[in-house]
Amino acid sequence: MVYKNFKLNCAIRLLLITINLLMSFITFYTMDYYITPILLLVIAALQFLSLLNYIQKTNQYLTNFLESIRYADFTRSFKIEGLGSKYDELKSAFNAVISDFQSIRSQKEENYHYLQNVIQHIGIALIAYTRDGEVELINNSARKLFRFNKLKNITEISEFSPKLGETLLQIKTGEHALLQINKNDTFLQLAIYATEFKLKNRSIILVSLQNIHSELEEQEMASWQKLISVLTHEIMNSITPIASLSSTVNLIINDNIRVENDHNYLDSDTIDDIRSSMVTINKRSTGLIRFVESYRSLTKIPKPEFDIVPVQDIFQNIHNLLDEEVRHQQVQFTSSINPLSLELTADQEQIEQVLINLIKNALHALIGREKPEITLSASLDNRSRITIKVTDNGSGIMPEVLDKIFIPFFTTKPSGSGIGLSLSRQILRNHGGTISVDSEANKYTTFTLKF
Repeated sequence: MVYKNFKLNCAIRLLLITINLLMSFITFYTMDYYITPILLLVIAALQFLSLLNYIQKTNQYLTNFLESIRYADFTRSFKIEGLGSKYDELKSAFNAVISDFQSIRSQKEENYHYLQNVIQHIGIALIAYTRDGEVELINNSARKLFRFNKLKNITEISEFSPKLGETLLQIKTGEHALLQINKNDTFLQLAIYATEFKLKNRSIILVSLQNIHSELEEQEMASWQKLISVLTHEIMNSITPIASLSSTVNLIINDNIRVENDHNYLDSDTIDDIRSSMVTINKRSTGLIRFVESYRSLTKIPKPEFDIVPVQDIFQNIHNLLDEEVRHQQVQFTSSINPLSLELTADQEQIEQVLINLIKNALHALIGREKPEITLSASLDNRSRITIKVTDNGSGIMPEVLDKIFIPFFTTKPSGSGIGLSLSRQILRNHGGTISVDSEANKYTTFTLKF
C-alpha cells in the first residue's frame, strides 16, 4: 500500500511538472507576454525540486533504517514528517521492525549476561582462547587459581608455570591432561579438559582446569584406611590366640613338671628351652599386638574439637615440651610469628601433636650435624591462608623417597613405625588443610602446614 501511494504521489508530481512545462511553451508561442511562461517554468522547477526532495527524503529514511539494522543501532525511532498521511503506514512499519529488533537484542543481552554470571560463579576454572593464544574469556575461578587480574594471551600463564602454558597451547579437543605444579608454596594437581568450537569462522578452545589435589588425598587416605582395617582384623584374629596360648602353655609347664626318682618326663635343659621359647613367643606376640594397635590408630583419629587458638600459645607449648630434648642435643631452636596476633581455628592438641612429630623427626635428622638448627614459623601466605613451617638443616630426604613419606608403613628410620606423617596428614585433612614437604639432601627439609 505504501509503495502504491509512493508511485501515485510521484506520478501526480510528474504530471503537474509536465502540465506546467506545456503551458509554459504554449503561452510563450501564442501570447506576447513573457512573464506568464517564465512563472510557469519557475513553478515547474520548484515542483521538480520538490519531487527530488520527496524521493531523497524517502531514500534517506530507508538508508537510516537499513543502517540501523546493519550496525545493530536500535535506539532510534522514525518520525516521517512532511510527506503526508500516506507515509504513516511506512513510519509504523519502520518503528515496528525496530521495536522487534530491540526486543530480540534485549533478550540476547539478558541471556548473555545470565550466561556470563553463571560462568563467573562456576567453581571450576574456565579459559576460552584462540589457537594463537588470544584469550576470549576467563572466569573468576581461573583468576583466583592463577592469581591473574587480567589475561590477554595464554603465553602469560608461562610466567606462572611454563609447563602449563605449553600444555594449554598444545592440547587437542576432547583431550584430558593431568599436571602437577609446585611453585611459591603452592601445590596444584590440575585435571585439564579441552573442547573446541567455531565462532564467527574462528576456532575457540574452551578448557576447564580443576585442582584435584584435595580429592586425591582424600581418596588416598580412604584407601589406606580400608587396607588398615582389613589388616588389623585379620592379624588380630591370628595374634590374640597365639599370645593367649603361649601364656597358658608357660603356666602349665611351671605348674605340672614333676621329677620323680629316675623318671623325668623332660630334662631340665629342655624345660628351660621350652620355657624360654614360650616367654619369647609371648613377648613377641604381645609386642606385635601393640604394633598393630598403633596402626589401628590411623582409622580412629577423633574428630577435631575446633576452637580459636593464638598461634603464640601453640608455639609456647611446643617449646615447653621439647626444651629439654632440644638442649640435650644442642640444637638451636627458634620460632617466629608474623603477625604476632595470628590466631588459628583448630584442635590445639592435635595440631601440637603434629608439630611435635615433625620437630622430633627434625631432631633425628640433625644427629651428627654441625650447627644443627630448627626453625618454627607462622605467617599468612599470598592467599591469606595461615601457614606454619618446620625447617631444619639436617640430612634431608632423598628425592626418590620424597613422594612416599606420607604413605602408611613407609619409613626411613630403622626403628620407625611409618605412621607419624600419615597421622599428621590425616589430622590436617580433618582440619581442611594440607601438609607438604620440600627437601634437598644434606641441606634442608621444610614441612609446610596450610589451613
